[in-house]
Amino acid sequence: MASRFTLPHIDVSALHTASPYSGTGGGGSSVPRIRAEHGRKLANELNVALAAITELRGADPRLEPAKGGYIEVELRSGTSVDVLEWKRQGIRPGATKDRANARTVALYVPDNSQEAIQQILDDYLNGPLSPKGNPPNANRVERIEAIRRAHLEVFWTDDPKALPDDPQHLMWWAVWAHRDNETAVDDVCGRLGLRAASADRRLYFPEAVVIPVLARRAAIELMTFATGVVSELRRASDTPVFFLEDARESQNEWVDDLAARTVWPGNDVPAVCVLDTGINRAHSLIEPALATADQHAIDRDWGVDDHHNHGTAMAGLALHGDLTTSLSDRSERRLTHRLESVKLLPPKGMDPNDPHSYGVITQTAVSLAEIAAPERSRVFCMAVTNDDVSGARPSTWSAAIDQAAAGTMNGDDDTAPKRLFVISAGNVPAEIEFARISPQDDYPAEDPSQAWNALTVGGYTDLNQIADGGYEAWSCLVEAGELSPYSRTSVTWAHGRAPIKPEVVLEAGNRAVSPARREVLSLDSLSLLTTSPKSDANALTAFQATSAATAQAARMVARLTAQHPDYWPETIRALVVHSAEWTEPMLQQLNGPMGKKDRYPLVRRFGYGVPDFERASASARDHLALIAQADIQPFRLKGQREFNECHYYRIPLPAAVLEELQNTIIELKVTLSYFIDPNPGFSANVDPQRYQSFGLRFDLQRRGELASRFKQRVNAAEREDGARAPSHPDDARWMLGPSSISAGSLHCDVWTGPAAELLSRELLCVKPVLGWWRSRASKDIVNRKTRYSLVVTLKAPGVDIDLYSGVVAAKTRIETEIAAENEIMV
Repeated sequence: MASRFTLPHIDVSALHTASPYSGTGGGGSSVPRIRAEHGRKLANELNVALAAITELRGADPRLEPAKGGYIEVELRSGTSVDVLEWKRQGIRPGATKDRANARTVALYVPDNSQEAIQQILDDYLNGPLSPKGNPPNANRVERIEAIRRAHLEVFWTDDPKALPDDPQHLMWWAVWAHRDNETAVDDVCGRLGLRAASADRRLYFPEAVVIPVLARRAAIELMTFATGVVSELRRASDTPVFFLEDARESQNEWVDDLAARTVWPGNDVPAVCVLDTGINRAHSLIEPALATADQHAIDRDWGVDDHHNHGTAMAGLALHGDLTTSLSDRSERRLTHRLESVKLLPPKGMDPNDPHSYGVITQTAVSLAEIAAPERSRVFCMAVTNDDVSGARPSTWSAAIDQAAAGTMNGDDDTAPKRLFVISAGNVPAEIEFARISPQDDYPAEDPSQAWNALTVGGYTDLNQIADGGYEAWSCLVEAGELSPYSRTSVTWAHGRAPIKPEVVLEAGNRAVSPARREVLSLDSLSLLTTSPKSDANALTAFQATSAATAQAARMVARLTAQHPDYWPETIRALVVHSAEWTEPMLQQLNGPMGKKDRYPLVRRFGYGVPDFERASASARDHLALIAQADIQPFRLKGQREFNECHYYRIPLPAAVLEELQNTIIELKVTLSYFIDPNPGFSANVDPQRYQSFGLRFDLQRRGELASRFKQRVNAAEREDGARAPSHPDDARWMLGPSSISAGSLHCDVWTGPAAELLSRELLCVKPVLGWWRSRASKDIVNRKTRYSLVVTLKAPGVDIDLYSGVVAAKTRIETEIAAENEIMV
């Protein structure tokens, strides 16, 4: 059947105007303290904590005397750690984590600043009250609950269960230090005889360096408290896992026939770079699309062949998709992308003492592919995850992926490309006893699926027919259109701090249940078909789970990149999400009797739905996409650090068509995509605005809202000094609403309602929110420009109507009006 999506997407990049922007201040007051009681309590606690700093000095003659140390500060829940930072005195926060109703911070205090921090408390306790009756420094001091001597636990921001109790436990530690302390960490490791990983095994972020150190717990404690150079501690060793299934026999003639029917790509096409266990190139469905020069390994001694049968299966799906269909027809298959491979995982027995910092290894893999073919565009595909480690907060691995995507990893310069990663959400354990199966929400998506800039993929399934011999009486574990039983979710992640993951779900297979509901198995007929590492009669294999879904998503991205070479990676990611639609079982849950907040867990289960290549690649008369790619400067340093600009778009809504449709239901979908430069560690794991370099949000003109009032509502710079934002009734027709957006670098929502309600609502604002570029960066970075992609979809489901022509006409009218306005301004 010919696709109805044959019309080009409509470029509306020119339909925006930049305008000065000011944000709206926020923050509330806290419950007043009893001044004398609180001040004396904190002063006593501070003196005890400062005295403890000196206890370990001189305990080891190998160490130079420290010039400061850490205390533990407990803040009121939700308090920004900025209240503890005094840059002039060198007092700065380190590891930060949330506990029940409180936030703990490891605070570094130089010796020569102890008097300053004591004076702050003394002024609070004894200084004169302000005209409003507030003691000095109340804004800082009254947010502090307690001050304690620091223990190793306050520096540990990983899973508490992973911190060893045994002082002699030897392991690789991820030592997080401020960038200016890297040399000091190396010096301490040398003095204590500890093994610190070399520079090529370290990760560098704007404020932090992460150094893997092989040490016993006792040595790490000595290093932490006797030197003051350690700011945060985590595990340095990731345990990657993936799921492999038994091979399935197939007729070799089918493979040869498909290979003969395939029009193979040249060298100048986009590639899917598979980061996995290597690829066996000899397969006839792989060899013409994978050059030997494009096969790499992190360590040359590993070889480049697939040592675990996983990478080759990924490659087949990433190149051809599910082979079940393509093998059975006789049509010509034209490939517009090719393959690359970087062997990310070592074969068994290789260097067990390696710290296995997969953040560094992943960035190394990126460099290997780019050095070999620097002019080629590519998408990086990785279905390797950290074994049963939740992605609830940024990790070294996820931050390294974010950094590589943003083009800011170590060695990148201003010409470095943006990079799109397609990664897996991870799989639940494949239990074979039905009674042992737990709800999938009990299995949080695994690290590094939380990477903000990556496209994270989960699984759903439409496979509901069991055809394997001997299993006729068995039934499917889930129904068609539901979440695949293999897929993990991010339901348990803190919604205010963690991005919505996965963004999309693709076919990941189903499982079968025995008639007595005692056994659960993975069957070939409920799986996808892909290339086996073998090239003999067993050249095909069954493959399932989120690895299969991730490979298919990477294929879609590569095909879109080939078809739209002018689209940025941010745009390609937005198009994949824009094309996604929820299945009927998903919609039944979303449209149930619930509020917007009740939908958040559902979206964290199956993302924004199932993407479709046809919808992503082109528009139709009744289902079209408006595309904008734009540069924006979020902040500026002009005497003070402040917001700089926002963008107002005039969306070319087809007024005449909307009037004709009246009460006919219309869908308007908005997807905003950009790549942040991460600043992980310290307080970034509890405050998204400390992790992101900047953030963006969108806001659409509401029903009956005048253009001038809309601008005043969304932008304080449009109001008179001191004026409050005009109020206007919230738009209840959004599926998720603005409160759903708090973290991440992709934001998506769907408005559904009568067509007439979209009349006179053509204004859309893209505006910045806070990030470390504004609050913590140098002048050059504060004034830095960045870019974003905006996709707006207009859809009239079930109606034979030409929206497309109306939008094109409206666009022409708006372009003429903008040109006339520009002439008047000149």
